[in-house]
Amino acid sequence: MKFTDGNWMHGAGVRPHYAAHAYSASVSDAQLSIVAPCQYVGHRTSTIGGTIIDVALSSPAPDVINVRISKDFVDSCGPQYQLNVDPSVRIETHTDDHSASISSGQLSAIVRLADSWQLDFVAGGRTLTSSKGRSLGMPEVEGQWYCHEQLSLGVGETVYGFGERFTAFVKNGQVVESWNKDGGTGSDQAYKAVPFYMTSGGYGVFVREPGAVSFEVASEKVSRVQFSTPGKSLEYCVIYGPTPKEILAKYTLLTGRPALPPAWSFGLWLTTSFTTDYDETTVSNVIDELERRNLPLHVFHFDCFWMREFQWCDFEWDARVFPDPKAMLARLKSKGLRISVWINPYIAFRSKLFAEAARQGFLLKKVNGEVWQTDEWQPGMGIVDFTNPKACEWYAGKLAALVDMGVDCFKTDFGERIPLDVVYHDGSRPDRMHNYYSYLYNKNVFDLLKSRCGNDNAVLFARSATAGGQQFPIHWGGDCSATFESMAESLRGGLSLGISGFGFWSHDIGGFEGSPDPAVYKRWIAFGLLSSHSRLHGNNSYRVPWLYDEEAVDVLRRFTQLKCELMPYIFAAAMEARAFGVPVMRAMFLEFPDDPACRYLDRQYMLGPSLLVAPVMSDSGKLEYYIPEGTWTDFETGRRIVGPQWVAGQYDYFGLPLYARCNSAIAVGNRSDVPDYDYASGVTVHAFELSDGNAASVAVPSSNGASSLQVTVMRSGSLFTITGSPAMPFEVLLRGVVNCTVVEGGRGWQTDLGFMVRVADGSAVVLMAKAENLNNGNGRIHEVVLSAGA
Repeated sequence: MKFTDGNWMHGAGVRPHYAAHAYSASVSDAQLSIVAPCQYVGHRTSTIGGTIIDVALSSPAPDVINVRISKDFVDSCGPQYQLNVDPSVRIETHTDDHSASISSGQLSAIVRLADSWQLDFVAGGRTLTSSKGRSLGMPEVEGQWYCHEQLSLGVGETVYGFGERFTAFVKNGQVVESWNKDGGTGSDQAYKAVPFYMTSGGYGVFVREPGAVSFEVASEKVSRVQFSTPGKSLEYCVIYGPTPKEILAKYTLLTGRPALPPAWSFGLWLTTSFTTDYDETTVSNVIDELERRNLPLHVFHFDCFWMREFQWCDFEWDARVFPDPKAMLARLKSKGLRISVWINPYIAFRSKLFAEAARQGFLLKKVNGEVWQTDEWQPGMGIVDFTNPKACEWYAGKLAALVDMGVDCFKTDFGERIPLDVVYHDGSRPDRMHNYYSYLYNKNVFDLLKSRCGNDNAVLFARSATAGGQQFPIHWGGDCSATFESMAESLRGGLSLGISGFGFWSHDIGGFEGSPDPAVYKRWIAFGLLSSHSRLHGNNSYRVPWLYDEEAVDVLRRFTQLKCELMPYIFAAAMEARAFGVPVMRAMFLEFPDDPACRYLDRQYMLGPSLLVAPVMSDSGKLEYYIPEGTWTDFETGRRIVGPQWVAGQYDYFGLPLYARCNSAIAVGNRSDVPDYDYASGVTVHAFELSDGNAASVAVPSSNGASSLQVTVMRSGSLFTITGSPAMPFEVLLRGVVNCTVVEGGRGWQTDLGFMVRVADGSAVVLMAKAENLNNGNGRIHEVVLSAGA
């Protein structure tokens, strides 16, 4: 929201109140309290009347400063984003005649006393950002109070995040409204509004307001980020990194780390689509055809019409088309499939559950005590009140019956259109519950799955979210269109969501709205299978490949198999998301924050720490992509590119830029049909372009999230040393090495990509390679010279 009219004037009806200076500072209970009058107090008469803003600074964790701004008594009535406070955090405070400060870890907040208002956040020997003159304000707009803060931006500083945003990846110049809406992927609205951003300046800001927060990102004051909210209070945290990954680690430590999805969820999902006609025979025929064509499928999803129309949700299978659902699910699961079904948090008036829920007070109510109802979506529907513990128990009980029947997970759709003219069971303010509702909804379902399926087997497919919702993966990008443009906007949304603390993300392969032409469908397959999670889903048409052309069948098979083979690497990245909050799909800025070219890249990403992916978004197959510094190897052809440079390429439907960074190791499994298997058994570790004196290590996980095998490849001159623990067979493929001699501990042979070594156990293996044949330039073999023992 804008309060000014240019640099000098204020908007119509705006009565400004800005913090003029810090009049006094005091320390109590590890908190620094600042009294900031909105008029300069140079004499006792200046203390009569006027507005005072109270600023309280504290620290919930190292390298984090929490700022609470308030005027008068404020009772928010909940809810509030909760922080995981570190009880061992060490806080230092200091006051003198000129300044007051509070320090936590490497971060300090310093406020000037007596001088004009300035609050500096300092770390690493520099000022990260500041609240300066006319930054901290309490404006009145036609009788409504607002609270706003403005934090400075440096020259060239770029801003990211705010949840799943489909607008330009760099948010400078944008107005961002943190308010969940069901607006598709083609607008500035968001299904997952997260009031958190980070900048290239080495810090992040989390605005702890679950209600409406309006961000002016270098759009009202071009050298500042302003955030404002209705009312007389505002609370935010400044989080020091300094790297983007460290910012995410500290932010998700505060708000919750993502759970680890089960390994099977990383496979291919296929749905019935939304409005298509289907029954048990249709479903069975589709699955049988996939099997006949050797197309791996791992999860089958039943969308809305598994229930009878006008009765969503009653959680009962439509007996007209699914007469014996328990037996049907058993048949599907005997084929190795997991089962997902669609739900939402609404109860249609024609559902037999409506009267039951209304009678027990489980639905949101109007101020007059009547059940709140609407005709939008399902006629006469009500909304479950998840602030009522008994309503949570009741709703979860309906889902438990489905789990007992054979359902493995739920697509938790909707949760964005939450009204304001309602009363909650626990007295929460409706404006603060609008976004937070998605958290309670998904938490309730996720907790049910954990209780029924175990912590390691709980997974959702959720659309709505807010801060903290990353704890309940996975999330998908909502209603995109079947176009290349929508493919690009979806990727922007996923990258922004990843920078907002969410570790796992998916999207509708081929687009949801409309029917994609074969080119869009096939290009989107490659993007979808090289994403965290992969789902074929549409609106009014099936997304099975043979409906497009026969080549689409081969493309789907090829990329599904590739993802299954990459699962040891992808699942290790998933474990990193659980441990540190770093997403599986990473904006280039996250991995290369010091490369200015990476700050704006939103048509490519890193899949885990070592694989660069650039989806092809054109009919022609032409694209340009950026290669950062170092030697990068095409994962499949062995082509080598030395960065930094922009590269122009053209790819058929079976290819796309997929490059491994130098001095990295990627574990490749021995299964191409399923995502959940023994990753260490028969694993091949690809070691890419090791430079002299460097080592590459890889932890091969087990499919339940434990560490299974650790392999390290080290190069010293022309000597390569390979170690593995515990003792078990594995293979190492030295990429960029042509001729080698096995000295001890294994056997080796040449491949068209490099030199393969098979290790019989986990003992050290020493390889000797002729230095003149290292990194021969094009990754292709011109000569094979192997010594005895190879």
